[in-house]
Amino acid sequence: MRIAVKMPQAGFPRITSKPPELFRPGLAKPLSKSQNSATVKVQAASLLHRPSRRWRAMPAFFDLRGPMRVQPSESHPVIVSASRSTDIPAFYPQWFVNRWKAGYAMWTNPFDQSRMKVCFDQAKAVVFWTKDPAPLIPHLDELEALGLKTYYFQVTLNDYEKESFEPNVPPLYERIGTFKKLSGRIGRERVIWRFDPLIMHEGLKAEDLVERIFRISKELMGHTDKLVFSFADVRNYRKVQGNLCRHGAYAQAGAAPGGDAPQALFTKENVLDAEISAENRLHIAQRLADMRGFWSKKGWDLTLATCAEDIDLRSLGIGHNSCIDGELLLKLAKEDGNTILVDFLQENLRAKKQKKGSGPRSLPLYPCATETDAGNKNMKDKGQRPACGCVESKDIGMYSTCSHFCVYCYANASREAVRRNQSRHSDGSESLAG
Repeated sequence: MRIAVKMPQAGFPRITSKPPELFRPGLAKPLSKSQNSATVKVQAASLLHRPSRRWRAMPAFFDLRGPMRVQPSESHPVIVSASRSTDIPAFYPQWFVNRWKAGYAMWTNPFDQSRMKVCFDQAKAVVFWTKDPAPLIPHLDELEALGLKTYYFQVTLNDYEKESFEPNVPPLYERIGTFKKLSGRIGRERVIWRFDPLIMHEGLKAEDLVERIFRISKELMGHTDKLVFSFADVRNYRKVQGNLCRHGAYAQAGAAPGGDAPQALFTKENVLDAEISAENRLHIAQRLADMRGFWSKKGWDLTLATCAEDIDLRSLGIGHNSCIDGELLLKLAKEDGNTILVDFLQENLRAKKQKKGSGPRSLPLYPCATETDAGNKNMKDKGQRPACGCVESKDIGMYSTCSHFCVYCYANASREAVRRNQSRHSDGSESLAG
């Protein structure tokens, strides 16, 4: 691998930090001959005596006239996710419209802070994730006029009002009304209902959760085709444990003005009880299957699926969900006349079913050389958890930018970090935090 290094006439400056490992060669533009510097070609091995595996994936271009600056890499995804990391429809709808008009958005890797330019020139579908789609609904006509044909929404509609687990979401009745409005605008197959995650405490048992889901289902009958659910992952996230003990998770009793101080639902001693046991998981799944049967008799065929869960519920007719769903996108693309997306998905979904080495795919998941061609690999997003069924997409969200402040969320470092990032936000900026 050859590295193009830009060097001032005074000499070769010392590199003091390792480049991000996510960059790949071939991303940078050629150096301009008019720039007052020398260009040399060097082998990657010459930069370090024994280059590590991290260095073998170094960027193609360094600007070394001053502090080391790495040119952002580029991604040209076919499917855009907006977003697992934050609620773009609720908090940043105008920003998304502006970026779609501009044809790109800047994304920052949360692990190494490297920046990537996510270009929409190849984008043919968007999947929105939200707890409140209302602010984006007025922009849908404009997005469609700008060429966004195929999209759908993952709408999380939980009922944790008594516990204040989601302190800044609109009231439940408003969210139900918004869900129905969105479904009427774009079609029920394009609005996926999520009750996610399922979480318990001493006053909220498994059967209570099922009852809350059933009450919402009575309102949503005929407005969606699918319910996706998951179980809270508390044990693996100390940040979530801390949030449950500190922020918002209080019983309503005694919280009235003049009454006793509200009683915390969780302490360090019992916070792991928020994670639902295997026995209760099975019970909830069985009761949800019963609910599905009830609605089926009334003419509503509601599909049930879990999100990123290892539990096998196929005996109950409950599958593993693909939240970024290639099969659903293919169906919608055919309805939308989105022929490019149809051809792409048909080619790749066929490759998904082929054995490794059975033949090349003619279309890569990322059609540009700036991302690795998936080749014979299937469309599963390797960047997600093993139990995740999503096909590959590019997420454009950013951690610590969502002010729903859900106590079970692991995407926010702190409320202070969210407020700091939101203070830097501008609808006209390239990235969410300026």
